[in-house]
Amino acid sequence: MKIGLFIPCYVDALYPQVGIATYKLLKNLGLDVDYPEKQTCCGQPMGNAGFQNMADELVENYDKLFKDYDYVVAPSASCAAYVRLFHPTILNHECKAAPKTMDVVEFLHDILKVKSLPSKFPHKVSIHNSCHGVRELHLSSPSELNIPRFSKIKDLLQLVEGITILEPERVDECCGFGGMFSVEESAVSVRMGTDKLNRHMATGAEYITGPDSSCLMHMQAIAKHHNFPIQFIHVVEILAAGL
Repeated sequence: MKIGLFIPCYVDALYPQVGIATYKLLKNLGLDVDYPEKQTCCGQPMGNAGFQNMADELVENYDKLFKDYDYVVAPSASCAAYVRLFHPTILNHECKAAPKTMDVVEFLHDILKVKSLPSKFPHKVSIHNSCHGVRELHLSSPSELNIPRFSKIKDLLQLVEGITILEPERVDECCGFGGMFSVEESAVSVRMGTDKLNRHMATGAEYITGPDSSCLMHMQAIAKHHNFPIQFIHVVEILAAGL
C-alpha cells in the first residue's frame, strides 16, 4: 500500500512534530510512505472565506501530486474533510485524489483497523472532538443525533499503554476556532474557547488531545493567556509516543 503523506500548512509551520509523528507511526505499521515535497495548501482558508475560485490552482496541484497513491493521509480532520468533500466541487473534471484522502485517525481505524500499538503515554488525557472531525468525517458520534455513542479517537487511544482517557461535559461542543470566525468574531471565539477549556480541565486531565492542531492551537493560546495548568498534544503524537 503506497501512502502519500499530506502535511497541512499550520502543521508544517507551527507543529512540525505532528507531521514527523505521523510519518513515524505509518512507517512503524509497515506502510510505504512518501512525502511529495511540492505540496502546498489544500485551499481551505480561501474556501472558508468565501473565495473558492482562488483555490483552483491549489486544488489542481493537490490532485496532480496525490492522484496516484493508494491513500493520502493527513494529520488534520479539517483539511482532510475539505479535500474530500469540497475539492470535487471546485475542479471541473474528475478529482482523483480527493476520495482517497483521509485523516490519520480514520485511516488507522477504518482502513488499517489497527488492534495494537507500541506506544506508551502514562498521563490523563481529555479528548477534544473538532467539528469537522465529528460532522464531516464521523470520527465520533454527533451528540445531536439519537444514535449509539462511538469515538474512533477513543478506540485508538485505548491501545496506548498507561493512558487514562477522559471526556469533557458537552463532548463535541465547538472550541470557537473556526478559522475566519476566530478573527471576525474574536470575542465570541475566545469565550467559546475559554468555556471549552474549563470543561476539559474539570475532568482532571493533564493534556487535551484531538485530531486538529488548529483547534488545539486556539485553546492553547487562551490557556497561556490565563496561565491555565493544562498541556496540549495532537492525538497522533500520543499514538506514536515512544517510537
